Amino acid sequence: MKHLLIATMFLGCYSLTAQNYKLDKEYSAIEEQVIEWRRDFHQYPELSNREFKTAEKIATHLRSLGIEVETGVAKTGVVGVLKGNKPGKVIALRADIDALPVTERNDLPFKSTEVSEFLGQEVGVMHACGHDTHTAILMGVAEILSKNKDKIKGSVKFIFQPAEEGPPPGEEGGALLMVKEGVLKNPDVDAIFGLHINSQTPVGVIRYKSGGTMAAAQSFEIKVKGKQSHGSQPWAGVDPILISAKIIDGLQTIISREAQLTNEAAVITVGKINSGVRFNIIPETAEMIGTIRTLDYDMKDLINRRMKEMVPTIAKAYGGEATIEIKEATEITYNDPDLVTRMLPTLKRVAGENNVQTQKAVTGAEDFSYYQKEVPGFFFFLGGMTPGTKDSFPHHTPDFRIDEDGLLLGVKAMTELCLDFLNQ
Repeated sequence: MKHLLIATMFLGCYSLTAQNYKLDKEYSAIEEQVIEWRRDFHQYPELSNREFKTAEKIATHLRSLGIEVETGVAKTGVVGVLKGNKPGKVIALRADIDALPVTERNDLPFKSTEVSEFLGQEVGVMHACGHDTHTAILMGVAEILSKNKDKIKGSVKFIFQPAEEGPPPGEEGGALLMVKEGVLKNPDVDAIFGLHINSQTPVGVIRYKSGGTMAAAQSFEIKVKGKQSHGSQPWAGVDPILISAKIIDGLQTIISREAQLTNEAAVITVGKINSGVRFNIIPETAEMIGTIRTLDYDMKDLINRRMKEMVPTIAKAYGGEATIEIKEATEITYNDPDLVTRMLPTLKRVAGENNVQTQKAVTGAEDFSYYQKEVPGFFFFLGGMTPGTKDSFPHHTPDFRIDEDGLLLGVKAMTELCLDFLNQ
């Protein structure tokens, strides 16, 4: 019986890798249009929860394909549902659509010159993380699949998500709000796929990691209370700056001495300290803010618990008081191992065996993780760097750029992941 099961699994895997949907003409025909869409989105970017024109362009395109469209999801999101000619499961494909408050420094003919307001300041706006490519790729996938409904056994849900970079202060948004508003329901999604272009990965290459692939991100705020005194008489007060230094030092021992780093990476970073007004005054209070990054839920629980224990205890040891508040930003982007195993043959068929590569975990964060908390998901990285290039262009910088030759592989990968999953 055991051997029969193994043989069945092998044959199933073989039939999947041998699948041929005969879409080469469709892929060749759509590439130029995908690039054109991408350039348009790049030239006219919009900030999180303000993607009004972007959403309108997406919705117009989906409607032209005969896809059922819902707009205004999670403020500016667009969701399309395409039903195949045969009943079956429901697969979701996601693209993020928002840009960043970054002033572009490139000399591209479609360079962004847009400006907007962010946190009360006038800022340049730029697709400095590649969300313009994600949006264009998924629009291309939608067009190809809409013309091949006979190959779809089930339904496809296209999720164009706003505010992946985080909603403005005081607003909800992003994947968390989409899930809250029921984007994975009606019809109920069985699995979800997403990709991220990467400027440090060569064109033609796909990289992935099973399990925790991108970190959970949390922010924390620590408030320290001491006793104000003259700077020349520290014994007359309680120095909150000194206490802050001891807290920072103590927090790092959680990482270096308590977190099992052979399992996964973890980070605690204090990004800002605010205290005092004058060189000769020991102030009464100090405030710190920072971030926590984890790739394992047990490690996350340990780090959170120890931070909450350590912060007030250290302050008390030096005669002061301290509180800590930890807030969630994103969960762990966790690639379901079973789903990864099932779908790797698809990626290898599309990109080539040697072009699908494993990678180490990334301590950056992705709110795609909120979908993966609800349903199995697979999130991978798509090459966007010109092969042989020595200098890449980091994400979230004014010089960020992508080689558009990498976009077609994204269309192929998402299209065939969808079809293979539904036809398994």
